[in-house]
Amino acid sequence: MKARAPIAPRSVLDWLLEEDQPSVRFLTLTRLLGKPADDPEVVAAREAIATRGWAADILARQDRAGWWVAEKSLYRPKYLSTNWMLLVLSDLGLTKDDPRIKKACELWIDRYARPDGGFGMDGAKQSHHCTAGNMARALVRFGYADHPKVASAFEWFVKTRDKNGGWSCFGSGRNLDSWEAMSAFAVYPRAKWTKAMKEAVEAAAEFYLQRELHTQGGHYEPWYRFHYPVHYYYDLLVGLDFMTALGYVEDKRLEHAIGVLTKKRRSDGRWNLDAVHPDLEGSAAEWYKKEPPAPFALETVGAPSKMVTLRALIVLDRLNGS
Repeated sequence: MKARAPIAPRSVLDWLLEEDQPSVRFLTLTRLLGKPADDPEVVAAREAIATRGWAADILARQDRAGWWVAEKSLYRPKYLSTNWMLLVLSDLGLTKDDPRIKKACELWIDRYARPDGGFGMDGAKQSHHCTAGNMARALVRFGYADHPKVASAFEWFVKTRDKNGGWSCFGSGRNLDSWEAMSAFAVYPRAKWTKAMKEAVEAAAEFYLQRELHTQGGHYEPWYRFHYPVHYYYDLLVGLDFMTALGYVEDKRLEHAIGVLTKKRRSDGRWNLDAVHPDLEGSAAEWYKKEPPAPFALETVGAPSKMVTLRALIVLDRLNGS
């Protein structure tokens, strides 16, 4: 199965490669254009990530002790405190080679590692699938794939998966919203996978494919809007991203989601930032009125988004087998 559109016109690539956001430039060069780590353009872009643009702005707000907003809680306020800033920074190409990232990650691991083997948010006695999945993914990207607490988290995912495939973040059984462990496995080096990990991912992938990445209950419109940051929320681009990263590119059950992705592409080859979380409907929206999070955005809602466009193009690139 092939993607239904050209990967990117030159004008879009030039836009993504602009030097004002070195994170996007670096990710475009490496993940979309396939340039090696020692390419001079890649080296220059990587070195600039912490000096200008979104990542530099976030790092400038970090306390010297490693946290953002408050030392007492790394999780609250949503979505401005340490947990959320680290998730974003992991997307922007930084690693523990930056001492500020290393200090924050060591604090994060110390606070969130749980005796059961996974990671849990402030005050939690047990690990939590959404928190652990997000954190494991970020830590692998930061360069902590060999850390014993990270390895333990991947073993914990296997031990706590549903026997029928997939995970549950909210105690309501398997659900599409519980995608974070899949995104963690998508970046975890395959050489580190055990047989049980492979089986867990395959079973969970089948759960998503059976539902064509979108059929769970009635139609839920927020899943058809593309977001960044995604935090712990699901949408169709989230699903396509981790599924294609895991190698699922030829299954016909992805057709619906791919069709949505291609239809949402603008005439100029870009994608908009549709909404910023919390973007919810129904009972979930009512629940969040009790403790409304502070929205966090890098880009303007309703305008072309470099982060969304880059993720969409990476998905199409995988589908095309590049």
